[in-house]
Amino acid sequence: MYAPDVAFGTIDDLETALREAEYLPDRGLATALFLSLSLEKPLLLEGEAGVGKTESAKALARALPARLIRLQCYEGLDVSHAVYEWNYPRQLLHIRAAQEGTVSEDELFGPEFLIRRPLLEAIDSDEQVVLLIDEVDRADEEFEAFLLEILSDFQITIPELGTIKARRRPAVVLTSNRTRELHDALKRRALFHWIGHPSLEREVEIVRLRVPGIPERLAAEAAAFVRGLRALDLAKPPGVAETIDWAQALGALGREEIDAEVVEQTLGSVLKYREDIEAVRDETLTGLIEEARATASR
Repeated sequence: MYAPDVAFGTIDDLETALREAEYLPDRGLATALFLSLSLEKPLLLEGEAGVGKTESAKALARALPARLIRLQCYEGLDVSHAVYEWNYPRQLLHIRAAQEGTVSEDELFGPEFLIRRPLLEAIDSDEQVVLLIDEVDRADEEFEAFLLEILSDFQITIPELGTIKARRRPAVVLTSNRTRELHDALKRRALFHWIGHPSLEREVEIVRLRVPGIPERLAAEAAAFVRGLRALDLAKPPGVAETIDWAQALGALGREEIDAEVVEQTLGSVLKYREDIEAVRDETLTGLIEEARATASR
């Protein structure tokens, strides 16, 4: 049974702990995380890239505190990379040693020959764990189906060893960028929360928290400029992660506020496609800068 060492009696307690872990959730996300811990149910977070889905799981691990185990999903991910595989070289060495009479011929499919991957490591752990299954939408549907046993019963079946049940349930956070629709069977086993882009005021607060010492005006202008970029028709609108990266770059250059020259020089910290960078040149760039400055002055 999952029993955190640090008990969050209220959502406010959890919000305070996350803030101390340098993460600022809105009330909806804080509530979803609180319920996930209280009800011992996985939490599925969806939203655009860069809005803080992965960071929320990392912050939760710091806030508990707990060990973070991360499974990065990708096309072609299978059981041998996600759950376990047998240590065949060690098994061969054991067979040879047994033939030579230097060791006894024990069972070749025992725990000592098992290579534990992230999912098994999380399920079969005695310590407190936050299991992050990152970008689950990138994995194949077959792997998604395999997750059902883990997310519903917190157990893994290994044919040669039997069923391994969690002695201590991990807190589970799944993230999805919605590159494909997930199956209802997976969604039914988890709580759900959509993370959108934060309000301007909250994004400024996030920048100031994550970039200590940044001038207040620069933080406000950077957040307002990125917010203006999101209103354009871009191939990849920037997320909060890009706002933070850009603010760090501007701070490293010793800037107090933005201007056309520094924005052009550092635009690659915010936009990751050449077409998007070209789309905001000249008049568009000037207009965005003027609007950001005016917003920051209010």
